[in-house]
Amino acid sequence: MNRSVRNQSWKKIFLFAAAYCVSGISGVATANAAGKVIIATTGGAYERALREAWFDPFTKQTGIEVATVAGTNAEMRAKATAMVRTGNVSWDLYLQGDIQASSDEHVQSAQDLSSFCEEQLSRNDDLSEDACTAAGVRLLSNATLLAYKADAFDGSMPESWADMWDLNRFPGGRAFPNFDDPWRVMAAALLADGVSRENLFPLDIDRALSKLDEIRPAISLWWKSGDQSMQGFRNGEYSIGQIWLTRAKALKSESRPVAWSYKAAFLVGDRIALIKNAANQDNALKLLDYWLNSPGAQAKVCDVLSCTPPSGAAISMMSTEARADMPSADEMENHVVVPDAKWINDNAALMLERWNSWIQ
Repeated sequence: MNRSVRNQSWKKIFLFAAAYCVSGISGVATANAAGKVIIATTGGAYERALREAWFDPFTKQTGIEVATVAGTNAEMRAKATAMVRTGNVSWDLYLQGDIQASSDEHVQSAQDLSSFCEEQLSRNDDLSEDACTAAGVRLLSNATLLAYKADAFDGSMPESWADMWDLNRFPGGRAFPNFDDPWRVMAAALLADGVSRENLFPLDIDRALSKLDEIRPAISLWWKSGDQSMQGFRNGEYSIGQIWLTRAKALKSESRPVAWSYKAAFLVGDRIALIKNAANQDNALKLLDYWLNSPGAQAKVCDVLSCTPPSGAAISMMSTEARADMPSADEMENHVVVPDAKWINDNAALMLERWNSWIQ
């Protein structure tokens, strides 16, 4: 898929709220099922939102228990791969970033959902075009972006990645993620160094690491999980950081003085994968069916996490405040970066090797 087509696809996901008209939705049949389904999530505030809006109502309706295990995205990928390889599969579903879900490696551990998705999309035309694919079911779309303490800079507001590098105008500690997916840190460095959004990919790794050298002494938190990025903000460990929008929104819901900029943002998303040879596959598919056909549950999750759900009806059900937190058409058109998933997957090993050498 070329860059123009890929960008338009993402824009449709984030902005079809603007022109959406509510249509009918197929309901989920009530079942008297029993048993359980096990899903791996990233835990914390993210999982709590899913539990309250999705898992618990699903259990109440079906009788199927939803058990969870928590880990980082990197841990989930490694664990899923190992379980399938050894034939000792103890999960049914796991969360996967959209970029990784488009990789060849994902196919090795995730069940192909083409038939399930064909049925879902044929009976529910309210869903976004990629709400259900062979790689998995779309949970939500959101962003990795620049977030900051709104009361830290005497009314000034950092807006760009260049502002994150400006320690004179915006003093204080910085935060960046440090796990097996360093492209977003490198991309931020290149944008701070003057690379245009249109010319960002392929990433110039040498230039990115050189730019990161400039700010490295100010990086007070290298976080490995969304909860760690939130706790660092609560503790005052940093004044500006690159974090997930879902976690920034969770901090805002706690009445923390957090703000963010879509002028320094990368579109990302989470997909739910069904692991191959899952013991509770039927129950897992029922859980996915419930999510895709429950706009109220989707809306409740995205009210809490400031995300874009997979159905238009869900967007219309979100609060005015939550919809106001979504990026504007201008921000989408002129600032938000759509990452090149193919390039990232093709160069993942090289980036990680260079990153691990630099970060030590």
